[in-house]
Amino acid sequence: MKVKVISVLEDNYMYLVIEENTRDAVAVDAAVPKRLLEIIRREDVVLRAILTTHHHCPSCALRDHARGNEELAQLFPGLQVFGADERIGALTHRVTHGQELTFGAIRVRCLFTPCHTSGHMCYFMWEDDSPDAPALFSGDTLFVGGCGQFFEGTAEQMHTNLTQILGTLPEDTKVFCGHECTIRNLKFALKVEPENEAVKKKLAWARQRDDEDLPTVPSTLQEEFLYNPFLRLTEEAVQRFTGRTEPVEVLRTLRSQRDNFKKPKERPNPQAMLAFDWGLFGPFLEKK
Repeated sequence: MKVKVISVLEDNYMYLVIEENTRDAVAVDAAVPKRLLEIIRREDVVLRAILTTHHHCPSCALRDHARGNEELAQLFPGLQVFGADERIGALTHRVTHGQELTFGAIRVRCLFTPCHTSGHMCYFMWEDDSPDAPALFSGDTLFVGGCGQFFEGTAEQMHTNLTQILGTLPEDTKVFCGHECTIRNLKFALKVEPENEAVKKKLAWARQRDDEDLPTVPSTLQEEFLYNPFLRLTEEAVQRFTGRTEPVEVLRTLRSQRDNFKKPKERPNPQAMLAFDWGLFGPFLEKK
């Protein structure tokens, strides 16, 4: 099983998982068809299915995760599109928690993790009798150093997702998340635990990767338990930061604090910047 990490849009990741014996492939969160098709041709594989973690949020500035489904379904007649939410475009198979799928030697277990959206599904993949570590495609539930926002769910749901569903997977599981937000997440983690050496080390590494324009995925669950505050709810430093001790309340407070932590400044409108470059606003800016 080979995983191709594909950076698209502003900070999204989509993935192409290749069954190396048959050269069949499965896409996860096929957001940008043109880019995906380039990788498919380069790898000389056949796309058999799409696994979508969740529908795009109507409030999002960019339609991500599921935005390429309809186009790909037209290009590949008979393409199977899996997901847990009827709002997912071109959906052909609605899956449920614990359901298992097979693509050649690749095994997939569907893990229902509602909160970021009410129909969010993660996908745990492995190959029997393979020495390679399994993979978790966690969408917008678990990030490197963070977790997803609670757009359509509660802290109680996310706590269940992180502690009972994802957190109980094998520790060597590789985590492939839906967005590149590692540096921002780890800056917040450092605020939560200023003395955590694992956070400091991972943040320095992530900055180096960013300088080299390289992805920070995958991490492993074992690593996440060392520096991800959303998986460290019983740690004294995390509880002291939140002023709470009950794990769900610690999580709720952490997410609220993260939502308000150094929000990125809005980028200037590209058309407006061009107008300034061309001097179109000159007459309005001249002193009278």
